[in-house]
Amino acid sequence: MTAVDVYLVPVGSTRYELYCESAEIGDLEPTAQTERRGIYARFRRMVAEALNLRRMRRLAAGPAGPNEQDSWLVRLRNIAIRRVAEAIVEWRLLWHLGKQSDAELVHPDDLDADSALAEARAGLQRDADRHRWRLVTSALAAAVLGPLLFFVPGPNLVAYYFWFLAVGHLLAWRGAKYGIAGVKWQTRASAPMVDLRGILDLDPDARATQVRDVEARLKLEHLASFIERMVVRFH
Repeated sequence: MTAVDVYLVPVGSTRYELYCESAEIGDLEPTAQTERRGIYARFRRMVAEALNLRRMRRLAAGPAGPNEQDSWLVRLRNIAIRRVAEAIVEWRLLWHLGKQSDAELVHPDDLDADSALAEARAGLQRDADRHRWRLVTSALAAAVLGPLLFFVPGPNLVAYYFWFLAVGHLLAWRGAKYGIAGVKWQTRASAPMVDLRGILDLDPDARATQVRDVEARLKLEHLASFIERMVVRFH
């Protein structure tokens, strides 16, 4: 299998985040061939629905607001699906990494290879720890809220939502752990990556110009979207 490129993006003076172009545009199906029934099947359907809703919102002229004609159940469902779509954006790198056997870590060339690998593995360990904890809390919430809300007519959307989170966190945790112990990493230094240092501190116009330049030099297409997500996360 060809090694997938994973970029070690500097998002601060000492912090890095992993970015993978193929995770942005590739198949986001996170489950294995053997996981085809039960909650995994429901999970896959919710992933597909959330991604479709996200695409529709991006193609719409303006942000989608709640329709007053919709019932409270439909509005609740749409809110849950939007939250699911936002979660998928965060998790998909780890889902993608969990299906790789080889990866090449592209890092700023002012960072040596050993330090770059240490930063990547430390980031994956943080992800693994975070998703393990959220897996536990989401599963507990689903287990408690399912019986408590049995009287609500129709499907128990709250319980489904937390079960979705639990499965998503499980798969993200697996991906992070596999990235640490299962993926065979190579490294490649990159001069353009250095120009992303301090990118989050620039004003929006300067940041957009800088990112477009780095995108072109690295032959990437979706780096700008990733950087803007980091702006929202860290500001």
